[in-house]
Amino acid sequence: MKSHSPDDRLRDDATEDLNGQLDRLVNQLASRGVTLSQAREIFERQFILASLQLNHGNITNSANHLGLHRNTLRNKVATLQIQATDYRGSSKRIQSR
Repeated sequence: MKSHSPDDRLRDDATEDLNGQLDRLVNQLASRGVTLSQAREIFERQFILASLQLNHGNITNSANHLGLHRNTLRNKVATLQIQATDYRGSSKRIQSR
């Protein structure tokens, strides 16, 4: 059996913590009657906002970060009514709808 290094254990602990947080969030959404479509939109919006914040509103860098083509991200940003320019040159906090 392979022994885990301290770094591996920290990553495992972090993954377990994230999974626990995700489980709690999913249970809250489900108990409130949020549909899968609504949950997907909420998650996608927040994930895109986080990437835009990290990349200071730069669509191309955010698209690369998200594994999307920049035009796909532009379309999603437009559909979700996100203003990428709001994140240029600032450390603006992520806002939910």
